[in-house]
Amino acid sequence: MRIDVVTIFPELFELPLRTSIIGRAAEGGLVDFGIHDLREHGLGRHRSVDDYPYGGGAGMVMRPEPLFGAIEPLRNAGAHVILLDPAGERLTDALARDLALQPRLALVCGRYEGIDERVRALVDREVSIGDYVLTGGELPALVLIDTVVRLLPGAIAEASHTGDSFAAGLLEHPQYTRPEAFRKMAVPAVLLSGNHAEVDRWRRREALRRTLARRPDLLGAAPLTDADRSILEELRAVDEES
Repeated sequence: MRIDVVTIFPELFELPLRTSIIGRAAEGGLVDFGIHDLREHGLGRHRSVDDYPYGGGAGMVMRPEPLFGAIEPLRNAGAHVILLDPAGERLTDALARDLALQPRLALVCGRYEGIDERVRALVDREVSIGDYVLTGGELPALVLIDTVVRLLPGAIAEASHTGDSFAAGLLEHPQYTRPEAFRKMAVPAVLLSGNHAEVDRWRRREALRRTLARRPDLLGAAPLTDADRSILEELRAVDEES
């Protein structure tokens, strides 16, 4: 995969893209990054990329000329162009898996009060990482890169992400490691039993329990079995009694 990023702060990407799983994926040839400084397409002696909004108002708006100059070559090269924008669709596990199938992505990082509306004509998709406002699109772009790169074949063991929270529509079950007992808190006995079928049943039940308690909104779209629904009925009954 090739991922290009258009930003006025290219230095924000230098260390994160060389670190941990993302860095190893790049070193292993699974992903190639291109970080493009928008100011190279800026106007005038000061390489300006913004101006006052028509109609008045606070803040500045990113001009169309630099953005068209940076984005068009990437789009012409076959990139799927994504604008990181608070008004975009919410980044989800399903969306990340869809984007991981694209051979080339171009991520556009907005700043200030936003971009000139005409730039959206170059965008294939707009993505938001949550219902809040950041100072720019750089951190959302890094979040999107992290969610996508870890899904590339060979980046991590496939089993490490197939059981992730949201991968199957539920939150992930609780995890434990050594020691077996810590400050009077013990690892559940079933996890020490060696009975893999029982462990799987426990993990599924706990995933359902955690999702019901913390993110019940996920259950409506989760692919539930009849056994899952029976477990949820039991858990709801216990909650009502308590």
